[in-house]
Amino acid sequence: MNIYLIRHGKTPANEMRIYCGSTDMSLSEGGIDELKNLSYDIKNVRFLTSGMKRTNETLKILFGDVPFEEDPRFREIDFGVFEMHSYEELKDREDYQQWITGDHEANIPPEGESGEQMTQRVLEAFREIHEDTVLVAHGGVISAIMQHCFPDEGKHLYQWQPKNGCGYHLTGGTYQAIP
Repeated sequence: MNIYLIRHGKTPANEMRIYCGSTDMSLSEGGIDELKNLSYDIKNVRFLTSGMKRTNETLKILFGDVPFEEDPRFREIDFGVFEMHSYEELKDREDYQQWITGDHEANIPPEGESGEQMTQRVLEAFREIHEDTVLVAHGGVISAIMQHCFPDEGKHLYQWQPKNGCGYHLTGGTYQAIP
């Protein structure tokens, strides 16, 4: 089985370096231009997205008008009250400092979800993929899948995060960075 994990293109939130998980944001003009310079030759697969604007738009730019399914379990982490704010805006808040210190994966931002909660829902959905599939999703989602599938690599979650429009090809217990 071949699974292709592709991160959505850049959004204004990526460019402004702000937390954007549950906000349904479109791609930026720069993100669209970057995607148009990428090429994927992947055929005869199931196409799947998280159902968010940025993933659906990325799929269309990279693969054209192909039929696809949406699974909201592949959405990015919900940053709760920290959503759509930058580190600079949040750094002096006590609740933010509590969230980013200690066990970052277990800590839950106010009104959001923890990294562990996000990983649990993502892996539940991932285990249901039983055919060649292109999944256009989010950096945190792809990182969670890669860390789960390749624990012996010893990589930190953020070391797995691909650049926008890029990702991984998984097959036969191995992976390759793409494109």
